[in-house]
Parts: sequence; C-alpha cells; structure tokens
Amino acid sequence: MEVRAIQQLLANHNVQHLCLESKNATVNEVKTKMNAHSCIHFACHAAQDTTNPLQSGFYLHDGRLELSAIIKEQLVGADLAFLSACQTSTGDEKLSEEAVHLAGGMLAAGYRGVVATMWSIGDRYGPEIAEDFYSNLIADDKNGLSSDGAARALHYATQQIRQRRGDSEELLLTWVPYVHFGV
Repeated sequence: MEVRAIQQLLANHNVQHLCLESKNATVNEVKTKMNAHSCIHFACHAAQDTTNPLQSGFYLHDGRLELSAIIKEQLVGADLAFLSACQTSTGDEKLSEEAVHLAGGMLAAGYRGVVATMWSIGDRYGPEIAEDFYSNLIADDKNGLSSDGAARALHYATQQIRQRRGDSEELLLTWVPYVHFGV
C-alpha cells in the first residue's frame, strides 16, 4: 500500500522513479540502483545488529543488504534516504552516543538526509506518513526530490496524521517514532 501511494504521487507530479519489488529487489540490483538514484525509499523489514552494527541491514528478496556493503559503494550524489522499516534509528545503551544505527550508517554512506524510525511502526499508518511527506517535499521542490526540506516535510506529515487521526495514546505511537537526521 505504501509503495503504491508513493508511486502514484510521483507519477502525478512527473517525477521519474524506479520501484524494485519482490524478485526484482535483490541485494545486487538494489546496490546498483542506489548508485544511479540520489533518493531512495526502503519499505521493507530491517534489522539492527548491536554487536556488529555494520551487519545491520535491510531484508530484500534474496537476502540482507548490510550497511557495510552500502558504505563500500561510495555513493556519489546520495541525497535522501527514507527508511520505512522498523527500528532504523534505534540506538543501544552500550553503543557510544547511540549513533550506530541504520540511519547513522546511511549518513556515513553519503546521504545528506535520512528519515528513519526509532521503534517498530505499524503498516496501517506508514503509507499516510510517507504520502504526506512526499507530497509536501514535491510541492516545495521544483526539481523532483531532494533532502532540502525533508525535516519540514516530515513535520508536515506528522501534523497531518495528527489532524486526521487525533492524539490518542495509541496514535501517538504511530507518528512519534519518525525522525530526521542530516541537513
């Protein structure tokens, strides 16, 4: 549902994009396409390895794309990464400054801005957050997608879901986990 909402929004605004799903979302194909695109959106499962943070990664069709492999790619032009996966910015009290997580790793890989989650997110509201985020980002960026304005767009998305759904304790847990790192 999240991927479809984003695809439709980007198509409606004539923003070129590529979607890798199912058998097309392999570790090698995703790494290759990451080198060709400045903005990425992961809508998948992820895992953080607190004992070896560089082995944290995203689960794809044929395995896990580890942070160490992403960093080795030396991505040129990497700009924005939206990590719509559970716990992509969860730290660990044993790790220095809690900065060793997937979001921090994506910054180390060269992305200027990263949207991530501090804990598990529900599939029910993720598409709303993503659609509001991108609609706001596109409205202000005449060149397509960039990390410029990503923090503002995330703030807008969380405000929108709060207005539509309310501020109950249950719904608080749907928007609070989303954070922005970078410029």
